[in-house]
Amino acid sequence: MSSTGYPRGTKLGVDVGAVRVGVASCDPDGILATPVRTLKRDAKKDSDIRVLVREAAERGTVQVFVGLPRTLSGGDSASTEMARSYARKLAAALAAAGSEASVSLIDERLTTVAAHRGLRDAGMDTRQHRKVVDQVAAVGILQQAIDMQRAQGQDVGTPVAPPAGRPVPDASHEEPTITHGHDRSGDPGT
Repeated sequence: MSSTGYPRGTKLGVDVGAVRVGVASCDPDGILATPVRTLKRDAKKDSDIRVLVREAAERGTVQVFVGLPRTLSGGDSASTEMARSYARKLAAALAAAGSEASVSLIDERLTTVAAHRGLRDAGMDTRQHRKVVDQVAAVGILQQAIDMQRAQGQDVGTPVAPPAGRPVPDASHEEPTITHGHDRSGDPGT
């Protein structure tokens, strides 16, 4: 922890869906979240989780915020449990890779709705939303988390501990990238 009561450094925001995973990152001072990429969700082989672990290592990530999609009344749904399970797998994979990055769940009610609205307001055809909406939702999740940290002067979210004894996914499969964000433009191969 820094003197501010929360970790200083690059952070990732993750929007988990059944089909796609949106990823966002912020600067080390936690000022501005930006889109990174959209990954194909791979629930069987967890290759998307391996990509996130590599992304975290390359960026020197200190914290990952996974969006927790609660119902409007604050309850749980199948999507809520999927996000919790994903966060546990990610925490285990990060720990197995020797990363000290923590994983926390952050309430993300309506971030995807807000992302669609923002894209529509920006003039993007709704048929094109699918390509970037997950990244925009991840930006919303991360921006909310870093704004709350600054405002409260403390860490936020619900910490996720890696499950004990969980096997680490095999890293020999191809990367499931769908699209890329703005800050990876010089890297055509990923």
